[in-house]
Amino acid sequence: MASSQSLFDSIPTCYATVSIGTPDTPLDQKLEAIAGAGFQGIELGFPDLLSFASKRQNQEVQAQDFDTLCHVAREVKQLVEKNRLKVVMLQPFSTFEGWEEGSDGREDAFRRAEGWIRIMEAVGTDMLQVGSTDSPHALGNLDYLAADLRQLADLLAAKNFCLAYENWCWATHAPDWKDVWEIVQKVDRPNVGLCLDTFQTAGGEWADPTTASGLIERAGGREALQSQFMTSLQILSRTIPSEKIYILQISDAYKPSTPLDAKPDGSGLRPRGRWSSCLRPVPFDGGYLPVVDVTKAVLRTGFRGWFSMEVFDGGPEGTDQDWKDMKAYAKKAMASHKRLLEEAAKS
Repeated sequence: MASSQSLFDSIPTCYATVSIGTPDTPLDQKLEAIAGAGFQGIELGFPDLLSFASKRQNQEVQAQDFDTLCHVAREVKQLVEKNRLKVVMLQPFSTFEGWEEGSDGREDAFRRAEGWIRIMEAVGTDMLQVGSTDSPHALGNLDYLAADLRQLADLLAAKNFCLAYENWCWATHAPDWKDVWEIVQKVDRPNVGLCLDTFQTAGGEWADPTTASGLIERAGGREALQSQFMTSLQILSRTIPSEKIYILQISDAYKPSTPLDAKPDGSGLRPRGRWSSCLRPVPFDGGYLPVVDVTKAVLRTGFRGWFSMEVFDGGPEGTDQDWKDMKAYAKKAMASHKRLLEEAAKS
């Protein structure tokens, strides 16, 4: 594999705005911290756009008030440019695919899609992240899911935009990278690729927040688990063309101090979804996932695109940060990024 220095020179760095501060933290302060740490781009989180819009309008802006959101998105674009950053992607577009034909859910999904595309135009980004649906109402036929995404891809293509499809490890029908890659192949559009994620891959195929060990417990124990996981990563490296990976999101995970309840919570969120929301630090900062192994597998495809920190770090207990020093946290994230590349460059 190439030297760590050559990797530093070629791989652009990105940071998700939802991964620093809170939705109430002024967006300009988030951008200053991200830029000050040396990151080159951002994933613009929709909650941050909503919060920014509500502050600007002095009233709560609704998620489908697209006229207002587009107006404010143009201001966000100016803020981003002022900090010499790039809006790499708008995220997270969720519960889109799989609604029954003629249902209210399907109508809402496409209405949201049209609105988010308008926001993309206004804020100056060409990539939309779509997380694999976790709706219990989603139909499970992969051809049906692919057909919905194909329609979305065609809407995006009219603006020369692309779709980055991510497996959410608590998703209803496509929790693994193999699932979303199969769907992307079925979609068969040049503007559709993958958003891979170290947490979603290792957290779905290797770890389990509902067990005392924090691992998936199966016959053969940890040795068998590790072997199966490494085989999956080898297949990833061999089968996914680098040009079909649009972005790699980076985070680790804390092992829950008490195993999470295996049942969905009151909102219907599955345990890996709850784990994801507040127990995801930067790598090398208290987590336990094999993040380096996932990163190596992605790099072996030839991918040298955006590496993006997308963390949800509530500390080891998931009780949240006080965020008194966002600049220091962003710098810690950049140091983690550099160390990750150094570790990944080792044979």
